[in-house]
Amino acid sequence: MRRKHVFFCVVLLGLASRLASADDGDRLLRIDHYLPVISTAPSLSGQVTQLYLREVVVAGAALRRPDPQGVLLFVHGAGTPAEVAFDPSLSSYSWMAYLARAGFDVFSVDMTGYGRSTRPLAMNDACNSAKESRAQFVPQLIAANCTPSRLQALTTMESDWHDIGAAVDYLRALRRVDQVSLLGWSQGGPRTVGYTARNPGKVAKLVVLAPAYNRAGPQQAPNPLPMNDGPMSVQTQAEFKANWDRQVGCPGQYDPDAVHALWTDFRESDPVGATWGSGVRRAPQVPTWGFNQAVVARLQTPFLIIVGSHDKQVLPERAHELYVDLGSKQKVFIELACSSHNAMWEKNRALLFKASLDWLREGNVNGVTAGELKLGD
Repeated sequence: MRRKHVFFCVVLLGLASRLASADDGDRLLRIDHYLPVISTAPSLSGQVTQLYLREVVVAGAALRRPDPQGVLLFVHGAGTPAEVAFDPSLSSYSWMAYLARAGFDVFSVDMTGYGRSTRPLAMNDACNSAKESRAQFVPQLIAANCTPSRLQALTTMESDWHDIGAAVDYLRALRRVDQVSLLGWSQGGPRTVGYTARNPGKVAKLVVLAPAYNRAGPQQAPNPLPMNDGPMSVQTQAEFKANWDRQVGCPGQYDPDAVHALWTDFRESDPVGATWGSGVRRAPQVPTWGFNQAVVARLQTPFLIIVGSHDKQVLPERAHELYVDLGSKQKVFIELACSSHNAMWEKNRALLFKASLDWLREGNVNGVTAGELKLGD
C-alpha cells in the first residue's frame, strides 16, 4: 500500500488503525515521505529539492509509541536506490520488512540524484554519462559529437551528508527521539560513517554491509572538484548481471530469477532511465572523502561490519582494515560465507538480517560485542 505525501501521515495512521481493527494488523504498509530540502549539491545548490523516504511498518504497530532506540534509516550505495536495495518487491528479500516485523521503526532515504528523490536535470542528457557508455544510448550519427554538458560532479559526499542530516532530523522530530541508527551498503559506508563522525550524538548504532573504505583516502574535499568526461554512471541489465556473476563462489549463491525481478524494480524507480535503450540504472558519480583512518579512529559509535566472502567490489580485507582502524570499543566484524557484494539478495541473506537485528536490539551478535565472526557455509 502506497501513499503519496508526508502530509498525509495522520490519514495513514487512521487507516493503519482501521486495518488493525479488521484483524489485518500483520499487514505491511509502505508509506512514502517526500521531504523538502535546500540542496547543497553542486548542480542544484540553493534550490528547494525533495528527498524520498520510504517507511515500512506493520499496520498493527503504526500507532504505537516508538522505542527510543528503535528508529532506523537505511542509506544506499553508489548505484542502487534505497527502495530497491533494501525493500525489493521479491518476497523475503526485504531487509526493511524483516526489521519492521521485528518491531523497529524502519525508513530508507534516496540521496539526491537517485530513485524518487530529485535528480539534477543534467542526468536527463545521455551525453553526460561516462564516455564508454554513451554509444549505447545516443544515436550513432550523433554519438561522435556527443559531449557532456557538465564536467563537474552533480553531487558530492558533502551534499550526501547534508541529505542524510535532513532525513535524520526529520525522523528525530517525527518519532520524538534523540538518536537514529544508520544502516548502509557499499558507498553507504562513507555516507553513514562520515555523517556519524560529524554528528555522533544523533546516531545510536551503525550497521554497514560491504563498506567502501580506503584508510588512506582524502579527509577533505578536493578544491576545486575534479572534472571528468561524464559525471553520471549508467548500467544495463546485462552489466548488472555480469558484475554479480563474477562474484559467485558457491553453487546456488543467488537465484537467477532475482536479476529480472530486481531490474523491474530498477526500471520503476527510474522512468527516464527505463527509456534509454532497453533500460538503464542511472546514478551520479560521487567524489568521496572523509572516510579514512584518521576519521574512523575517533569514532565511538557501536559498529557492525559485514562483508561477503566473495565480494569483488569491496574486498573483505578492505572491510577488515576498517574494523582494525575503528576507535569504537563495541565493534564486530562478520565475514558472510557464500556471499557477494549483493549479500542482501542472496541465499545467506537471512544470516545477514538476523545479525543486524541482534546488533540493533542487543548490541551483540552470537553473544560477541567486540570481535570477529564467520557466518554461513
